[in-house]
Amino acid sequence: MKQSFLFLAFLAFHSCQYIDKQVPSEKELLQKELKTINWKEVDEYPSVANCEKIADKKQRQQCFFSVMSQLIQEKLDIDTLSILYPELDTIEVKVTVFPNATMKFEPQFPKDSVAYDTIKIDSILHARLVDFPKINPALKRGLPVKTQFILPVILKAKGKE
Repeated sequence: MKQSFLFLAFLAFHSCQYIDKQVPSEKELLQKELKTINWKEVDEYPSVANCEKIADKKQRQQCFFSVMSQLIQEKLDIDTLSILYPELDTIEVKVTVFPNATMKFEPQFPKDSVAYDTIKIDSILHARLVDFPKINPALKRGLPVKTQFILPVILKAKGKE
């Protein structure tokens, strides 16, 4: 009888220790979870309707980049960039896709690009790069997020094709 009383006392004493252990707070759990997330990568890249049916993540990304490059190229083909700057055969465009599915386009120039009127090129881009098909923003953990990428766009002068 004495042994079972000691056992119960031992059990009660040690059981209380388990109860006394602190349960991590929501804030601590959130901080721990946030540290495990790779914020430099998205779960799903931005997409357009033509690419939605592609299941493979990398192929869908390539499809999106290809469609965007082609659309930008087509919109700039009708302009004077290649006439104003015949030596400029490719322009890099930084594309920002915002969580609300809007986009921003910024031409990227080498640091020493004094040969180009960057303000004029920028205004041509802003005037021409409108009316794109619906873009689905990138997703991270099921939520839309902002993404940026640089696309090389080939400029074609009329008559050179």
